[in-house]
Amino acid sequence: GDDVFAKVKGLIRDMMSRILEKQRADADEHEWCEVNTAKTTKAKEEHEAEIAKLTSKADRATSAIEKAAGTIASLQQELAALAKMQSDMDANRVAEHADFAEAQQDYEQGIAGVQAAIKVLKDYYAKGSFVQQPAVGTHSASGGAATGVISLLEVCESDFSKLLAEAEADEKEAESVYKRQTKENKLAKAEKETSLKYTIKVKSRAEKTLAELKDDTDVEQSELDATLEYLTKVNKRCVAKPETYADRKGKRDAEIAGLKNALQILNEETAGSFLAIRTRAARK
Repeated sequence: GDDVFAKVKGLIRDMMSRILEKQRADADEHEWCEVNTAKTTKAKEEHEAEIAKLTSKADRATSAIEKAAGTIASLQQELAALAKMQSDMDANRVAEHADFAEAQQDYEQGIAGVQAAIKVLKDYYAKGSFVQQPAVGTHSASGGAATGVISLLEVCESDFSKLLAEAEADEKEAESVYKRQTKENKLAKAEKETSLKYTIKVKSRAEKTLAELKDDTDVEQSELDATLEYLTKVNKRCVAKPETYADRKGKRDAEIAGLKNALQILNEETAGSFLAIRTRAARK
């Protein structure tokens, strides 16, 4: 006849269908969580690695800028010191040359004056221009005095000539030293100016690189922030649950197994045997 357990079997099958449907939905959700968690975590790690790499490059660029700035400051100080030294040398050379010119004029005038005096005396005594010739003794005394004066003047002329020669030698040496040092200063200035221009370019390139790295880092940081925000949502949806997926699946599997077992028992039992069981149970 009619299956007296048909309604019960139907309820069991409905329960199994609902559990299986939940199981499939939970499995889909678990797969979604695993895929999105892995994908988002990987994206997070990639952004963090890229930011670390950009930060390292930015640190090197910053170091290069600081080093270049220090070099530029040193070169500018050295050029300023070199310019001051050359200016002092120029002023000193002008003053030295002016002193020499004045001394030269004095020495030359002294020599000329002494030479003129010697000539006058020599001419005077050579002509013997006396209106009356003195006695021999007087004449000899006068000649001896003249010779002494002339000798003294000649010594003065020699001293002046020696002083003039020394002054000229000193001037020549000073001029030579000045020109040699000026040439060395020009070479040093040219070398430092070239280094300064190069270092300024290096600093400028490093600053440009740093600005580009900052822009790239900002972009990466923005993407990382968005990724972290999404990962937080994923974790909230997938991690913050009272039970794990494995626990929920185990319970549902147990429920399904129990329902299957009950359904199997119902299928095996006949209505008569079920009534007999109930009768025996009632007599007890």
